Amino acid sequence: MDITARVRNAGLQHDVEVSAAGVSKRLTLPARGSEGGSAVNGGELLMLALATCYCNDLYREATRLGMVLRAVEVQASADFAGRGLAATSIRYKARIDTDEPHERVVQLLRETDAVAEVHNTLRSANDVALVEWSETV
Repeated sequence: MDITARVRNAGLQHDVEVSAAGVSKRLTLPARGSEGGSAVNGGELLMLALATCYCNDLYREATRLGMVLRAVEVQASADFAGRGLAATSIRYKARIDTDEPHERVVQLLRETDAVAEVHNTLRSANDVALVEWSETV
């Protein structure tokens, strides 16, 4: 599945669009203001990606295991020490509201951790390449 994100910023206008498998969705993120750019930084969005991925995957894996979840809360965090430095201490935690026994919840958490795609992307070595556009904005 091809997943794409696009940001277009011009002063106070900030347009964000994501697409997966050809289905596009617009997101509302505020512009930073006169400085240009987004009021939400990339590190925050990276943590949101981790939390969203794990939340969605918990529901997917719960269905696979025949479990019913009433609610899920996921919190992801990391330390960013300075300009140009990679994140460290990336961690996340989840709370699940369910009638399932504790052992089944732990099983769900561990199995989901093993298959969470965004998490596994960060865990593996990947090339990230800048590809130049010939178009102007």
